[in-house]
Amino acid sequence: ITDNNWKQALVPEGCKVLDNHNGTAPGLIMEKDGKTAILLPGPFNELKSLFLDEVSPCLQKLQPEVIRSQMIKICGHGESQVEDQIKDLIAAQTNPTIAPYAKTAEVHLRVTARAADDETAKSLIKPVVKEIKNRFGDDIYTTKEEETLEMAVVRLLKKYELTVTTAESCTGGLIAGRLVNVSGASEVFREGFVTYSNKAKRKILDVSKGTLKKYGAVSEQTAKEMATGGVFATDADVCIAVTGIAGPSTEGDKPVGLVYIACYMKDKVKVEEYHFKGNRDKIREQAVVKSLDLLRRSILANYRG
Repeated sequence: ITDNNWKQALVPEGCKVLDNHNGTAPGLIMEKDGKTAILLPGPFNELKSLFLDEVSPCLQKLQPEVIRSQMIKICGHGESQVEDQIKDLIAAQTNPTIAPYAKTAEVHLRVTARAADDETAKSLIKPVVKEIKNRFGDDIYTTKEEETLEMAVVRLLKKYELTVTTAESCTGGLIAGRLVNVSGASEVFREGFVTYSNKAKRKILDVSKGTLKKYGAVSEQTAKEMATGGVFATDADVCIAVTGIAGPSTEGDKPVGLVYIACYMKDKVKVEEYHFKGNRDKIREQAVVKSLDLLRRSILANYRG
Protein backbone atom coordinates (compact mmCIF):
# COMPACT_ATOMS: atom_id res chain seq x y z
CA ILE A 1 0.00 0.00 0.00
CA THR A 2 1.37 3.41 -0.94
CA ASP A 3 1.81 6.29 1.50
CA ASN A 4 -1.03 8.14 -0.22
CA ASN A 5 -3.39 5.20 0.34
CA TRP A 6 -2.43 5.13 4.04
CA LYS A 7 -3.20 8.84 4.29
CA GLN A 8 -6.57 8.26 2.63
CA ALA A 9 -7.36 5.69 5.32
CA LEU A 10 -6.88 8.22 8.15
CA VAL A 11 -10.24 9.33 9.53
CA PRO A 12 -10.90 12.06 12.12
CA GLU A 13 -12.52 10.71 15.26
CA GLY A 14 -16.29 10.64 15.13
CA CYS A 15 -16.56 10.85 11.32
CA LYS A 16 -18.98 8.86 9.25
CA VAL A 17 -17.11 7.17 6.40
CA LEU A 18 -18.77 7.07 2.96
CA ASP A 19 -17.71 4.09 0.86
CA ASN A 20 -16.25 5.08 -2.51
CA HIS A 21 -17.00 2.31 -5.01
CA ASN A 22 -15.17 4.10 -7.83
CA GLY A 23 -11.88 4.94 -6.13
CA THR A 24 -9.76 4.64 -3.00
CA ALA A 25 -10.44 7.95 -1.23
CA PRO A 26 -13.58 7.71 0.93
CA GLY A 27 -16.00 10.51 1.62
CA LEU A 28 -16.43 11.83 5.15
CA ILE A 29 -19.25 13.46 7.07
CA MET A 30 -18.37 15.30 10.29
CA GLU A 31 -20.85 16.83 12.72
CA LYS A 32 -19.84 19.16 15.56
CA ASP A 33 -21.48 22.01 17.44
CA GLY A 34 -24.56 21.89 15.23
CA LYS A 35 -22.49 22.16 12.06
CA THR A 36 -21.95 19.55 9.35
CA ALA A 37 -18.89 19.27 7.11
CA ILE A 38 -18.83 16.95 4.11
CA LEU A 39 -15.58 15.92 2.42
CA LEU A 40 -15.64 14.26 -1.00
CA PRO A 41 -12.95 12.96 -3.39
CA GLY A 42 -11.88 15.21 -6.27
CA PRO A 43 -12.44 13.06 -9.41
CA PHE A 44 -15.91 13.88 -10.75
CA ASN A 45 -17.07 10.29 -11.36
CA GLU A 46 -16.22 9.43 -7.74
CA LEU A 47 -17.70 12.63 -6.32
CA LYS A 48 -20.94 12.32 -8.32
CA SER A 49 -21.80 8.78 -7.25
CA LEU A 50 -20.96 9.50 -3.61
CA PHE A 51 -23.07 12.64 -3.64
CA LEU A 52 -26.09 10.94 -5.20
CA ASP A 53 -25.91 7.75 -3.12
CA GLU A 54 -24.73 9.04 0.26
CA VAL A 55 -24.66 12.82 0.58
CA SER A 56 -28.00 13.75 -0.98
CA PRO A 57 -30.05 11.59 1.45
CA CYS A 58 -28.04 13.06 4.32
CA LEU A 59 -28.72 16.63 3.19
CA GLN A 60 -32.41 15.90 2.85
CA LYS A 61 -32.47 14.81 6.49
CA LEU A 62 -30.60 17.93 7.56
CA GLN A 63 -32.85 20.16 5.46
CA PRO A 64 -36.46 18.92 5.60
CA GLU A 65 -37.50 21.48 2.99
CA VAL A 66 -37.79 20.47 -0.65
CA ILE A 67 -35.59 22.42 -3.05
CA ARG A 68 -36.68 22.33 -6.70
CA SER A 69 -35.17 24.13 -9.68
CA GLN A 70 -36.29 24.87 -13.24
CA MET A 71 -33.75 25.74 -15.93
CA ILE A 72 -34.45 28.23 -18.72
CA LYS A 73 -31.91 28.39 -21.57
CA ILE A 74 -31.72 31.51 -23.72
CA CYS A 75 -29.90 32.23 -26.97
CA GLY A 76 -29.61 35.60 -28.69
CA HIS A 77 -28.86 37.81 -25.69
CA GLY A 78 -25.81 38.53 -23.55
CA GLU A 79 -25.92 38.15 -19.78
CA SER A 80 -26.29 41.90 -19.17
CA GLN A 81 -29.20 42.09 -21.63
CA VAL A 82 -30.97 39.18 -19.98
CA GLU A 83 -30.46 40.60 -16.50
CA ASP A 84 -31.75 43.98 -17.66
CA GLN A 85 -34.99 42.40 -18.93
CA ILE A 86 -35.61 40.61 -15.63
CA LYS A 87 -34.05 43.08 -13.18
CA ASP A 88 -37.45 43.70 -11.58
CA LEU A 89 -37.92 39.97 -11.01
CA ILE A 90 -34.43 39.65 -9.55
CA ALA A 91 -34.92 42.71 -7.31
CA ALA A 92 -38.19 41.32 -5.95
CA GLN A 93 -37.01 37.74 -5.54
CA THR A 94 -37.38 35.94 -2.24
CA ASN A 95 -38.74 32.51 -2.98
CA PRO A 96 -38.20 31.44 -5.70
CA THR A 97 -34.83 32.90 -6.61
CA ILE A 98 -33.41 33.51 -10.10
CA ALA A 99 -29.74 32.82 -10.84
CA PRO A 100 -28.24 33.73 -14.26
CA TYR A 101 -25.30 31.77 -15.69
CA ALA A 102 -23.35 33.11 -18.67
CA LYS A 103 -22.36 30.54 -21.30
CA THR A 104 -20.79 30.97 -24.73
CA ALA A 105 -23.39 32.95 -26.71
CA GLU A 106 -26.06 31.71 -24.29
CA VAL A 107 -27.49 32.59 -20.89
CA HIS A 108 -29.06 30.04 -18.57
CA LEU A 109 -31.48 31.03 -15.80
CA ARG A 110 -32.09 28.75 -12.85
CA VAL A 111 -35.32 29.39 -10.95
CA THR A 112 -35.18 27.74 -7.53
CA ALA A 113 -37.89 27.40 -4.89
CA ARG A 114 -37.95 26.05 -1.35
CA ALA A 115 -41.12 24.53 0.05
CA ALA A 116 -42.45 21.93 2.44
CA ASP A 117 -43.25 19.57 -0.44
CA ASP A 118 -42.52 19.11 -4.12
CA GLU A 119 -45.91 20.26 -5.42
CA THR A 120 -45.72 23.51 -3.49
CA ALA A 121 -42.22 24.17 -4.83
CA LYS A 122 -43.47 23.59 -8.39
CA SER A 123 -46.39 25.96 -7.85
CA LEU A 124 -43.98 28.69 -6.70
CA ILE A 125 -41.75 28.24 -9.75
CA LYS A 126 -44.50 28.06 -12.38
CA PRO A 127 -45.60 31.74 -12.50
CA VAL A 128 -42.00 32.99 -12.56
CA VAL A 129 -41.10 30.69 -15.44
CA LYS A 130 -44.26 31.77 -17.27
CA GLU A 131 -43.33 35.44 -16.91
CA ILE A 132 -39.79 34.83 -18.16
CA LYS A 133 -41.18 32.91 -21.15
CA ASN A 134 -43.48 35.83 -21.95
CA ARG A 135 -40.54 38.23 -21.96
CA PHE A 136 -38.11 36.19 -24.04
CA GLY A 137 -40.36 34.15 -26.34
CA ASP A 138 -38.42 32.24 -28.99
CA ASP A 139 -35.11 33.34 -27.47
CA ILE A 140 -35.75 30.46 -25.07
CA TYR A 141 -34.79 27.21 -26.72
CA THR A 142 -35.54 24.86 -23.83
CA THR A 143 -36.64 24.63 -20.22
CA LYS A 144 -35.17 21.17 -19.78
CA GLU A 145 -32.07 20.81 -17.63
CA GLU A 146 -30.37 18.21 -19.81
CA GLU A 147 -31.35 19.51 -23.27
CA THR A 148 -28.58 21.26 -25.21
CA LEU A 149 -29.04 23.64 -28.13
CA GLU A 150 -28.17 20.93 -30.65
CA MET A 151 -30.68 18.59 -28.99
CA ALA A 152 -33.35 21.25 -29.38
CA VAL A 153 -32.43 21.65 -33.07
CA VAL A 154 -32.59 17.91 -33.73
CA ARG A 155 -35.92 17.74 -31.89
CA LEU A 156 -37.37 20.40 -34.21
CA LEU A 157 -35.94 18.77 -37.33
CA LYS A 158 -37.59 15.50 -36.34
CA LYS A 159 -40.87 17.20 -35.46
CA TYR A 160 -41.19 18.79 -38.89
CA GLU A 161 -39.58 15.85 -40.73
CA LEU A 162 -36.71 17.91 -42.15
CA THR A 163 -33.22 16.93 -43.23
CA VAL A 164 -30.20 19.18 -42.80
CA THR A 165 -26.80 19.58 -44.42
CA THR A 166 -23.94 21.67 -43.03
CA ALA A 167 -21.44 23.63 -45.12
CA GLU A 168 -18.59 24.91 -42.97
CA SER A 169 -15.44 26.89 -43.50
CA CYS A 170 -14.00 28.55 -40.37
CA THR A 171 -15.78 26.16 -37.98
CA GLY A 172 -14.20 23.15 -39.66
CA GLY A 173 -16.99 20.64 -39.01
CA LEU A 174 -17.82 21.69 -35.45
CA ILE A 175 -21.49 22.32 -36.28
CA ALA A 176 -21.85 18.87 -37.83
CA GLY A 177 -20.04 17.40 -34.83
CA ARG A 178 -22.47 18.97 -32.39
CA LEU A 179 -25.47 17.72 -34.36
CA VAL A 180 -24.30 14.13 -34.81
CA ASN A 181 -23.47 13.90 -31.10
CA VAL A 182 -27.23 13.91 -30.51
CA SER A 183 -28.81 10.48 -30.31
CA GLY A 184 -31.09 9.92 -33.29
CA ALA A 185 -29.48 12.62 -35.44
CA SER A 186 -29.08 10.09 -38.26
CA GLU A 187 -32.81 10.54 -38.96
CA VAL A 188 -32.31 14.19 -39.90
CA PHE A 189 -28.63 14.80 -40.69
CA ARG A 190 -27.97 14.38 -44.40
CA GLU A 191 -24.32 15.34 -44.88
CA GLY A 192 -21.61 17.68 -43.63
CA PHE A 193 -19.09 19.54 -45.79
CA VAL A 194 -15.90 21.22 -44.62
CA THR A 195 -15.00 23.57 -47.47
CA TYR A 196 -12.07 25.47 -46.03
CA SER A 197 -10.41 26.41 -49.30
CA ASN A 198 -11.88 28.39 -52.19
CA LYS A 199 -11.28 25.38 -54.41
CA ALA A 200 -13.45 23.22 -52.14
CA LYS A 201 -16.16 25.87 -52.06
CA ARG A 202 -16.25 25.90 -55.86
CA LYS A 203 -15.97 22.14 -56.36
CA ILE A 204 -18.32 20.88 -53.65
CA LEU A 205 -20.77 23.74 -53.13
CA ASP A 206 -20.68 25.32 -56.58
CA VAL A 207 -19.77 28.75 -55.23
CA SER A 208 -18.99 30.81 -58.30
CA LYS A 209 -15.45 31.90 -59.05
CA GLY A 210 -16.79 35.38 -59.75
CA THR A 211 -18.34 35.64 -56.28
CA LEU A 212 -15.13 34.58 -54.58
CA LYS A 213 -13.06 36.98 -56.66
CA LYS A 214 -15.38 39.97 -56.24
CA TYR A 215 -16.51 39.56 -52.63
CA GLY A 216 -14.02 37.12 -51.10
CA ALA A 217 -14.49 33.86 -49.22
CA VAL A 218 -15.71 35.72 -46.15
CA SER A 219 -18.74 37.57 -47.44
CA GLU A 220 -22.52 37.55 -47.36
CA GLN A 221 -22.62 36.48 -51.00
CA THR A 222 -20.30 33.50 -50.48
CA ALA A 223 -22.20 32.34 -47.39
CA LYS A 224 -25.45 32.51 -49.37
CA GLU A 225 -24.04 30.42 -52.23
CA MET A 226 -22.56 27.91 -49.77
CA ALA A 227 -25.98 27.35 -48.17
CA THR A 228 -27.67 27.04 -51.55
CA GLY A 229 -24.99 24.69 -52.85
CA GLY A 230 -25.25 22.47 -49.77
CA VAL A 231 -28.95 21.90 -50.35
CA PHE A 232 -28.59 21.12 -54.04
CA ALA A 233 -25.58 18.86 -53.47
CA THR A 234 -27.45 16.62 -51.01
CA ASP A 235 -31.16 17.22 -51.69
CA ALA A 236 -31.60 18.21 -48.03
CA ASP A 237 -34.45 20.44 -46.87
CA VAL A 238 -32.15 22.81 -45.02
CA CYS A 239 -28.51 23.87 -45.10
CA ILE A 240 -26.66 25.93 -42.53
CA ALA A 241 -23.43 27.48 -43.85
CA VAL A 242 -20.72 29.51 -42.15
CA THR A 243 -17.65 31.38 -43.36
CA GLY A 244 -15.50 33.74 -41.34
CA ILE A 245 -12.13 34.87 -40.05
CA ALA A 246 -11.26 33.13 -36.79
CA GLY A 247 -7.76 34.61 -36.69
CA PRO A 248 -5.17 35.32 -35.69
CA SER A 249 -4.44 36.77 -39.16
CA THR A 250 -6.89 39.00 -41.02
CA GLU A 251 -8.07 38.79 -44.63
CA GLY A 252 -7.35 42.10 -46.36
CA ASP A 253 -9.39 44.83 -44.70
CA LYS A 254 -11.75 42.32 -43.07
CA PRO A 255 -11.22 42.00 -39.30
CA VAL A 256 -10.70 38.92 -37.18
CA GLY A 257 -14.06 37.81 -35.80
CA LEU A 258 -16.07 38.68 -38.91
CA VAL A 259 -18.40 35.74 -39.58
CA TYR A 260 -21.30 35.23 -41.99
CA ILE A 261 -23.88 32.54 -41.26
CA ALA A 262 -26.47 31.54 -43.86
CA CYS A 263 -29.50 29.28 -43.65
CA TYR A 264 -31.24 27.94 -46.78
CA MET A 265 -34.85 26.94 -46.22
CA LYS A 266 -37.91 26.90 -48.47
CA ASP A 267 -36.04 28.38 -51.45
CA LYS A 268 -34.92 31.39 -49.41
CA VAL A 269 -31.59 32.17 -47.76
CA LYS A 270 -31.22 34.21 -44.58
CA VAL A 271 -27.74 35.56 -43.89
CA GLU A 272 -26.53 37.05 -40.61
CA GLU A 273 -23.30 38.99 -40.04
CA TYR A 274 -21.42 38.82 -36.75
CA HIS A 275 -18.33 40.45 -35.27
CA PHE A 276 -17.18 38.08 -32.55
CA LYS A 277 -14.54 38.85 -29.93
CA GLY A 278 -11.97 36.54 -28.39
CA ASN A 279 -9.29 34.13 -29.54
CA ARG A 280 -9.57 31.68 -32.42
CA ASP A 281 -11.28 28.96 -30.40
CA LYS A 282 -13.74 31.39 -28.80
CA ILE A 283 -14.69 32.91 -32.16
CA ARG A 284 -15.32 29.48 -33.66
CA GLU A 285 -17.33 28.39 -30.63
CA GLN A 286 -19.55 31.48 -30.84
CA ALA A 287 -20.03 30.89 -34.57
CA VAL A 288 -21.20 27.33 -33.90
CA VAL A 289 -23.76 28.42 -31.30
CA LYS A 290 -25.10 31.22 -33.49
CA SER A 291 -25.32 28.83 -36.46
CA LEU A 292 -27.33 26.29 -34.50
CA ASP A 293 -29.57 29.05 -33.18
CA LEU A 294 -30.18 30.49 -36.66
CA LEU A 295 -31.15 27.01 -37.80
CA ARG A 296 -33.53 26.66 -34.84
CA ARG A 297 -35.14 30.05 -35.37
CA SER A 298 -35.50 29.47 -39.11
CA ILE A 299 -37.35 26.22 -38.51
CA LEU A 300 -39.74 27.95 -36.10
CA ALA A 301 -40.30 30.86 -38.49
CA ASN A 302 -40.99 28.67 -41.51
CA TYR A 303 -42.74 25.59 -40.14
CA ARG A 304 -44.49 26.41 -36.89
CA GLY A 305 -48.18 26.94 -37.34
